[in-house]
Amino acid sequence: MSKHYRKAMDELQLELVRLQHGLHCSGKRMVVLFEGRDAAGKGGVIKCISESLDTRGYRIAALGKPSESETSQWYFQRYVAHLPCAGELVLFDRSWYNRAVVEPAMGFCSKAQYEAFLDAVPTFEQMLADDGIILLKYWLAVDQVDQEERFAERASNPLKRWKLSPVDLVARQKYAEMGRLRDVMIERTHRDHAPWFVVDFNDQRRGRINLIRHLLQQVPLHDEPIAEVKLPRLKGKPRKEHVTDRALWVPNTF
Repeated sequence: MSKHYRKAMDELQLELVRLQHGLHCSGKRMVVLFEGRDAAGKGGVIKCISESLDTRGYRIAALGKPSESETSQWYFQRYVAHLPCAGELVLFDRSWYNRAVVEPAMGFCSKAQYEAFLDAVPTFEQMLADDGIILLKYWLAVDQVDQEERFAERASNPLKRWKLSPVDLVARQKYAEMGRLRDVMIERTHRDHAPWFVVDFNDQRRGRINLIRHLLQQVPLHDEPIAEVKLPRLKGKPRKEHVTDRALWVPNTF
């Protein structure tokens, strides 16, 4: 699987670069939302998408707990600040849909706030679509058995332990409730201008390939080719790097 996975991912990297080039040339704006349970694989697929992209043409929005002042704002306000400029791609690692699943499950919002959000989302996303923003919404689906295996791996691996928050640990006991909230979210906010797409992420590698392929199919590629670059010939022989003695060299330890 590893060899075939890498080959498929390398091919998709080229297509993603073409996608970014097309956004840059056309000035179109694109937003992709990644939602799903804890440990579903949101961060991993976002890393794969951004792996070969020009860092000046995309942003990752992974917002933390709202500040005291942000809790008094219009709910969508802090997300609007992260929407793309012309030619830009923004990848949301969780999004405004926190209020549809995580917040009600954990008691972080009132019933009235939850209902008001579900009523407002279709209009909010229609405004984005009407302004020309390409919006894609993905739910990464994972069975509880696979989710528990990933939690155990994170708990045992010091390099991944930071991924486990107190909220994640409590949410493990709310698998069924969060599934019910997810279904209500999809039923109330699935629209032609902003449909929901569900991706099987029990196998994360297969899920990444399927999601990226689907993403690329949703956006017409721009016809403008990526221009070839011809390097001009150097004048003279290649030179060695000579840096002023005022700088301090880092010891070569490897």
